[in-house]
Amino acid sequence: MRFTNRLAAAAAAAFCMAASAQVVTLAGAKFDPDATVGGQKLLLNGAGIRYKAVFKVYAIGLYAPRKLHSNAEVLDAKVAKRLQLVALRDVGGEEFGKLFARAIEENATRDEFAKSINAVVRMGQIFADQKQFTKGDVVEIDYVPGTGLALIAKGKQQELFKEPQFSSIMYKIWFGPHPPDTALQQALLGEHNYTNQ
Repeated sequence: MRFTNRLAAAAAAAFCMAASAQVVTLAGAKFDPDATVGGQKLLLNGAGIRYKAVFKVYAIGLYAPRKLHSNAEVLDAKVAKRLQLVALRDVGGEEFGKLFARAIEENATRDEFAKSINAVVRMGQIFADQKQFTKGDVVEIDYVPGTGLALIAKGKQQELFKEPQFSSIMYKIWFGPHPPDTALQQALLGEHNYTNQ
């Protein structure tokens, strides 16, 4: 099943560097070719769909100031970036927060997680306070070097996390040693080149 999911995620990855000036559409979720984070213009690096079993959970796109090819480049604390998630099904806010917290714990070292536990708890509460994410709702995770990580839900900034370690482990959900799906990780790194779906 996991192999099938990886193939499905890869098949759904709709990013084409040659057509980077165009909006990318995945299962109805649209990703603009660029975004501005902390006053800096970022370009869509790659995009894909997160599957759980056969269900589409969310579409996600990575924005960066230059083409990033590896996890290490994405996790570089000197690089501004955005992850844009678009819900593809209804999901409870508390459930969403727990999924993120569990993924952080699986990818962070014990020391990283211990130092960031307060931020992880705050993040979980932010998602829980949203009550419900419905299809089409957007979550943005913006990182600006020297400033911190902003969590934006449904168009409103919820909090700015200034803990440097938390910024790193938040992105490790997708770019750490145990990503939700390796094909999705590859799609975010722009390794798949498919037409829009």
